Amino acid sequence: MKPLFCFVLLATILLATMAAPAQVTQILIPAGSAEDKALQEISAEGDAGKRITMLQDFLQKFTENQQVAAYGEWQLAQAYMDKGDSAKALEHGDKASQLQPGNLEILIAVASFAQKANNNAKVIDCVVKGGTAFNGIGKDEAKPDNIDAEAFKAHIQGLQEPYKQSYEYLETVGLNTIVGEENAKTRMSYIERYIPAFPNSRFQDQIMQLAVYTLSQMNDSARLLSFGEKALAANPNSVGMLTVIANAFAESADQTFAPRAENYARKALELCKGQTPTEENKLALYSGMAHSALGYALLRQEKNLPAIAELKTASAELKGNADAYPSALYRLGFAYAKTGKLPEAKATLTEVAGINGPYQQPAKDLLVKVDAAAKAPRKTR
Repeated sequence: MKPLFCFVLLATILLATMAAPAQVTQILIPAGSAEDKALQEISAEGDAGKRITMLQDFLQKFTENQQVAAYGEWQLAQAYMDKGDSAKALEHGDKASQLQPGNLEILIAVASFAQKANNNAKVIDCVVKGGTAFNGIGKDEAKPDNIDAEAFKAHIQGLQEPYKQSYEYLETVGLNTIVGEENAKTRMSYIERYIPAFPNSRFQDQIMQLAVYTLSQMNDSARLLSFGEKALAANPNSVGMLTVIANAFAESADQTFAPRAENYARKALELCKGQTPTEENKLALYSGMAHSALGYALLRQEKNLPAIAELKTASAELKGNADAYPSALYRLGFAYAKTGKLPEAKATLTEVAGINGPYQQPAKDLLVKVDAAAKAPRKTR
């Protein structure tokens, strides 16, 4: 159980030489107060069941003090979680966060309860509230005339500094929750809430790429175009972003996206040439994926021979990547089949059909058509 302190460490307001209203809130229970003495007694109780009863009594006694009630609900939520009752933990954690909606420690606690309960929606709710609260620090404070912009910015950063670690923790939890969400529509709704709550996030590239991929999954061409253009406007030289958008546009049901996909893939490849591939920048992976996107975009524009060349390059570069290789290889098999190169198509698709994953069944289905075409009598003129 999270320890109950004789003096709760957190203050109600942010203190600074230039005081400003902030959305982040904290709790202060003065040492020696009746509330503090009651909490000390509860903390000393070793029996979890009795501790829950004592916390319930504590909440009834001090219900009029919003800060104290929030702290009591928080501790009651933790006590229920210690007993394995995640439903009750979330119920009382919600009450605590409603009483202290900008308290990052409470939001982190409730997010952890929600994670254990596999409640992604509640995790994201806590993450977004926390990010919004942190970025609200100093937001309504007017810059004094006698202070320059850089000094004022440093002042705001100083106000935020005590809460930065909690903010970054929630930022990471949010990213992991979004990545783990399997439903594309739900994932996109999380992304749309996450982005404004964490402006200039450390994970901006990953989130933007995931958004583009998700919209592609949803076959939402209009939103894909709008989001992709905005993402590139914010970071026009991101090889990863260009590659992801190129692949999404190449696969779009909207045929008019193919030239855009070609342009973005070519730009990604040009940027790759001037950099050294490392584990961190993933340029080797992005290069292979860009060749794959370029090949598929060319294929959709009926530029078949250059498409095959690009897809062969992509397959060679992605050979060791279990996630990206089957996609490039399937596209190559499709290109071979489309151009009547049936032996090459059969050999390529047979390899894809032997790889577990999303391209296995499409490869098997296309192989049936290739075999049928190979057996069909040739027309004579």
